[in-house]
Amino acid sequence: MPSGTIIITDDNHSKPDLIACIYARVSSAENKDNLDRQADRLKDYAVARGDKIYKVVKEVGSGLNDNRQQLAKILVDPNYNVLIVEHKDRLARLGTNYLEILLKKLDKKVEIVNQSEDKQDELMSDLIAIITSFCSRIYGLRRSKRKTEKSLAELKDNE
Repeated sequence: MPSGTIIITDDNHSKPDLIACIYARVSSAENKDNLDRQADRLKDYAVARGDKIYKVVKEVGSGLNDNRQQLAKILVDPNYNVLIVEHKDRLARLGTNYLEILLKKLDKKVEIVNQSEDKQDELMSDLIAIITSFCSRIYGLRRSKRKTEKSLAELKDNE
C-alpha cells in the first residue's frame, strides 16, 4: 500500500463456507418421533459450527435398502458441500466408504457427528441389521405365499 501499511491475512483461520445438507433416517415408522429429534440435534450441531443449512432431509427406511429416494436425490444435489449425519449407520449400514468416495469426487464432505469408538460394537450392530433384514424378507415371502394360496383357494371356491 502507498501508506506503507502491510495487510497480513491469516489463512489458517479462514474456513470455506460450509453449506450443510442434513440427513436424518430411522428404520421404521414406529421410530418417527426419533426422526424429528435426530434432525433437530443435527441442525443444532450445524448451527453451532457456523454452517449454513441448505436442506434438512428426513427419511424412513432401512439402512440396508439401496433404493432410498431421498438419499438418492441429495447425493446428486449440487447445492451443498457437507452432508451431516448423526451416525455412520444413518447414512447406510454397509458401503458408506463408497458414498464418501462418491461425494468427495463431487467436492462434498460427509460429517458424521457421533463416530463409533468401538469397531466390534459397530460390526455386531451391522450383523444384527443384516440378519433382521433377511428375516423380514423371509417372513414377507411366507406371508405373500400364504396370501396367494388363500386367494387361489377362494377363487376355486367361487367357481
